Amino acid sequence: MEQEIGTWDSVLLENLSEDSFVNNIHQRYKRDHIYTYIGTSVVALNPYHHISEHTLDNVRNYGDKGIFQLPPHIYGLTNLAYQSLKDHSEDQCVLLTGESGAGKTETFKMIVNFLTHIQDRSFCPTPNVLRKQSSTSSASGVPVHAHRRASSSCSGTANFIICKNRAENAPSAIARRQSPSPGPSQRSRTRAESIERQSRRNMREKIVDFDFSHHKSSENISTLIESHAASSSHHLHPTKSCFKHQQTQAQACTATATATLPQKGASNNTSPKYAMLSHGGCRQCGHSKCIRAQSLEKEECGAAESPVLLLRGSNSRLSSTTAAAHQNNLNRGSCSNLVRQHSTESQPERDRDRHSLMGSTQRISLYDAHKLSKVLGELPPPSHHPSSVSVSPTPSASSSLHRRHKSPTQRLRECVTCADVFLEAMGNACTLKNNNSSRYGKLFDIEIDFRGDPMGVHITHYMLEKTRITDTIIGERNFHIFYQLLLGADLQLLKSLKLYRNVEKYELLRNTTAMEEDRLNFHYTKRSLDVLGLSCDETSSIFRVIAVVLKLGNFIFVPVTNIDGTEGCQVSNVYEVQETAQLLNLEAQVLINCLTRANSSNSSQEDVGSEMDARQAANNRNTLCRTLYSRLFTWLVNKINETLKSTQREKNLALLDFYGFEVLDHNSFEQFAINYSAEKIHQNFVFHLLRSEQELYIREGLEWSRIDYFDNESICELIDKPSYGIISLINESHLSSNEALLLRVQQCCAGHPNFMTSGSNSMCFQIRHFANVANYSIHRFLEKNSDMLPKYISAACYQSKLSLVQSLFPEGNPRRQTSKKPSTLSSNIRTQLQTLLAAVKHRRSHYVFCIKPNEGKQPHQFDLALVQHQVRYMSLMPLVHLCRTGHCYHLLHVKFFHRYKLLNSLTWPHFHGGSQVEGIALIIRNLPLPSAEFTIGTKNVFVRSPRTVYELEQFRRLRIGELAVLIQKMFRMYHAKKRYQRMRHSQMVISSAWRTWRECRFGIPFTGRRHLWSLYRVAREEYRSLKYKRQVKWAIEVIARYYRQWKIRQFLLTIPLRLPPNTLSPLSTEWPAAPGFLADASRLLRSIYHRWKCYIYRHSFDQTARNRMREKVTASIIFKDRKASYARSVGHPFVGDYVRLRHNQQWKKICAETNDQYVVFADIINKIARSSGKFVPILLVLSTSSLLLLDQRTLQIKYRVPASEIYRMSLSPYLDDIAVFHVKASEFGRKKGDFVFQTGHVIEIVTKMFLVIQNATGKPPEIHISTEFEANFGQQTVIFSFKYGGMSDLAQGPPKVTRKANRMEIIV
Repeated sequence: MEQEIGTWDSVLLENLSEDSFVNNIHQRYKRDHIYTYIGTSVVALNPYHHISEHTLDNVRNYGDKGIFQLPPHIYGLTNLAYQSLKDHSEDQCVLLTGESGAGKTETFKMIVNFLTHIQDRSFCPTPNVLRKQSSTSSASGVPVHAHRRASSSCSGTANFIICKNRAENAPSAIARRQSPSPGPSQRSRTRAESIERQSRRNMREKIVDFDFSHHKSSENISTLIESHAASSSHHLHPTKSCFKHQQTQAQACTATATATLPQKGASNNTSPKYAMLSHGGCRQCGHSKCIRAQSLEKEECGAAESPVLLLRGSNSRLSSTTAAAHQNNLNRGSCSNLVRQHSTESQPERDRDRHSLMGSTQRISLYDAHKLSKVLGELPPPSHHPSSVSVSPTPSASSSLHRRHKSPTQRLRECVTCADVFLEAMGNACTLKNNNSSRYGKLFDIEIDFRGDPMGVHITHYMLEKTRITDTIIGERNFHIFYQLLLGADLQLLKSLKLYRNVEKYELLRNTTAMEEDRLNFHYTKRSLDVLGLSCDETSSIFRVIAVVLKLGNFIFVPVTNIDGTEGCQVSNVYEVQETAQLLNLEAQVLINCLTRANSSNSSQEDVGSEMDARQAANNRNTLCRTLYSRLFTWLVNKINETLKSTQREKNLALLDFYGFEVLDHNSFEQFAINYSAEKIHQNFVFHLLRSEQELYIREGLEWSRIDYFDNESICELIDKPSYGIISLINESHLSSNEALLLRVQQCCAGHPNFMTSGSNSMCFQIRHFANVANYSIHRFLEKNSDMLPKYISAACYQSKLSLVQSLFPEGNPRRQTSKKPSTLSSNIRTQLQTLLAAVKHRRSHYVFCIKPNEGKQPHQFDLALVQHQVRYMSLMPLVHLCRTGHCYHLLHVKFFHRYKLLNSLTWPHFHGGSQVEGIALIIRNLPLPSAEFTIGTKNVFVRSPRTVYELEQFRRLRIGELAVLIQKMFRMYHAKKRYQRMRHSQMVISSAWRTWRECRFGIPFTGRRHLWSLYRVAREEYRSLKYKRQVKWAIEVIARYYRQWKIRQFLLTIPLRLPPNTLSPLSTEWPAAPGFLADASRLLRSIYHRWKCYIYRHSFDQTARNRMREKVTASIIFKDRKASYARSVGHPFVGDYVRLRHNQQWKKICAETNDQYVVFADIINKIARSSGKFVPILLVLSTSSLLLLDQRTLQIKYRVPASEIYRMSLSPYLDDIAVFHVKASEFGRKKGDFVFQTGHVIEIVTKMFLVIQNATGKPPEIHISTEFEANFGQQTVIFSFKYGGMSDLAQGPPKVTRKANRMEIIV
């Protein structure tokens, strides 16, 4: 921490301001310190280059330390969430926010990597035995350095190699393990065994080469081994190579490692061309064809020839396996070739390879690997230790064996990594702002058991940008999987899929470029499917569907004119249709009909259904492409969830990586949905971290100065308001064109401060988002929102004989009848976001704010204006101020006391000194922590700094250890005492029996005792007495048992007879007395009987009584223990219409005009004048839709307020009958302001108003009960202050209301 540049926690900045905050992260960014804390949140800047700090050692270091014991890192925040889940057994959630290109995807991968490796304590360099022997032996090891390759937005190089030299034990070390003084034969035998073992070690080596430099997320695909050297260590970094020259690199590694075999104690001399790391691709050719690799291969094979011959002499099976692996590698270019090679091998070779570990360049059998691991420091076999050698198998030969020799944690770790690899290929694409942008949102729910081990993962995906498949913006690319398949698949696979290598041959990829890394990444994308457990048929079906999407985009529809003058179309490239139909296992004519003829009835005849023109057919084709790909993505996510699901319910740690805010030159429906999602995520942050936290401080009575922040709730309401939001307007069924939609949006949203029009002739509208102003083109909004696949196309696709395609179109099943109208895309987005935020709401959230330092994606470039803009719209400065002046942690009194009472001897195990607050104060005073760090509120205990929370948990953890030792000590003492007592009793019995036998056998009496025969009569009498007592006791127990059974039977049979006749009332508490031993049973029966009476009582209600009971229950929820006058209203029924207004003829005419026919409440009440505080009688009527104030004589309507305009009702906690109805700041609210009423039925009217507003708006209004609150009187704000006058309940009169300036005092 002393080496940190700047301030590692922004809360500790001396002169806190926005400039100092930005300058601090700038200074840290220049030194590659990309992480900065804000309390327990993390600000992460995208470095746009590789930073070599994401190793397994870092995982271990941050997993063992607190968040402030090491420099800021994303691992520190993740470990905080992980430890909170373990310690508090509370669900956690890590939310990643930031705009597109800020590095959220890479941060997400790092968090997943940390959580899947934190419990793996086996990634220490070597076992203790090897480390202990390395001080005396001459063996040298080569440590492994993993260079992570990040995504294109944060690119680096990732090369993984594991080369482990032989391990030798000196004879002196072996002799020390022998006995100190062996005999001659034993000494000679030991010497012979030592010589034999030494010769075997000199003839063995183990080299395993992993080359995972071709994928961004492949650092966890295989288990790594790290070895420590005693004298010296060398870092072998093979350069990145293409698949063609991968064998050359492997043989170079073999030659280098084998050359060091005969040299004991000598350091490994590695060629510089292998020790240097290249960032430019293949070290021979830069991923291009050349002949230099062949000559280099011959030279390196010659250098490795003699050591390999030595290996052949010692272990023929190992050498033959290695040679076979080198021979196979000459023809191995991709994962597909591996499958093909294995399928063409003979049966003996297949049986031999089934028991071998197959890497990218070499094979080692399990038996040889096991023996070699014993030589290298007595390492356990690979199937039981994560740090042992584990080589990635081929999909066809040894995937099941590979999985069978993995622990569940290792298996889950690999599956999670591979799931991320494949989902990245399917769901990521290159955009204008990010080379590896996630075009979908994902929520990883990692289930963790009580020990901290990950047990399962559930992935939920949101809003896949499927329009990218058919509508790609210039300068961007389609999804990665298309380019990987075309460039990385071998010729046999491409031929089976009827694809070409050239990207330009496909319309969906036209004007986009493929990269060399696409060819390399396909190997890991395909291998990830095998690790996830997908069968060969399923893998083949997946690639078939992807190929179908590509070929569907090539369908060209030519317009034709029929004989009757109607327009039709036909497919010009029929060969594409035939190949696509073959891939789908479908008749070609069925495919043509479903695309060119509406309602084609799935027939193979040519003239079935009405013809469509070329434009409609092209739209159907594009919709089918998007639907096919999006449903395949959903199917894959469900398949992955089946693989990673947990068998039991555990606590969850969720990771949320959602779309970042983005504004392009041309924004359409996709950007509207993305930015709406960003708005909702930001609103969740503002509500839970900035608003709710400050409201909690005020509610708890803490001294607090309000921190201002920007609340984007009004922007969210503009978009998703139930009736007049933009999403609701888009889903209106009567809108037939985009022009009508724009007109409708402008009519309903005009006047909103965050909505702007782009001009009279422009087909655009603008929204002032929390991050920036976005201009949206209305073009194709309705089309993209619906994007429904016609039923006859689904039915045609269901005819495919490919099981995967049938599962993607279940609605096409003719046996399945569905009349439900499919929901629109915008409705699905709103529903998914509501479900997501509801799930996140009940978890403890941790935030990672990802910031993009520049728009050019260049390292060490810091755009001050861009960063400052992101800091502002993310509301980071209010968060810093909140963490600086507020509290980072709070816990209820009960939970705090029960969690930390063990830290004080006076409160542990039981506290009898007073209330819980006194116990909490006693615990805090006894801690060696500053008392100023703790604040006790009315219901919560607040802790100021995260460091104090960490130290408090450390004290508790140490105390738990002490208590565990105490429990162990007491148990061991009890166990030893019982064992001693049993042994002593056994000794006494044995001694007594032995003495009796000796006296009877030899007649030897004991000194001081009578002769044995004189004791016989006494013993016999004693035995008879004991036998009689035992019989009497048995008889008593039998009689008592029968008596108890008789009493129980009598009690149960006579309960109905002894019950009073009027006991069906729930208020009746009479119950017959029961015997003492049946007290618990009587209490249980009484409870069951009471619940049954309540059930009978409830079912005797009619609908009117049910409504009244609902109102009474609602009043209890609102006012119980909050309003003093509530107790008076419990016994009085809610009548509602106290003036019989429903029967008034004049009212019937009025309500027909205002649509207020149903009267919920009507009574003459007192309206308090705003200026003087006088009471003015007036008739108040509450209908199901509005609140009306009428003249009590003429019934003339003075005011009519819609129920949706009332958002809050305020009352005092005293016995007064005054209520204030707060009206929203609309045109009516700004003109008239809030209403103040006084009525004897205040409980009833507030309760009924609460239910009316809840039914009208869908959400309950706020009920504010306090001695002081504000009210809006038109153009000014008045503070209501209630004071208790001290009078008794009997002498209480009407409250006294006085108006003083902007305060209105009410004395009750």
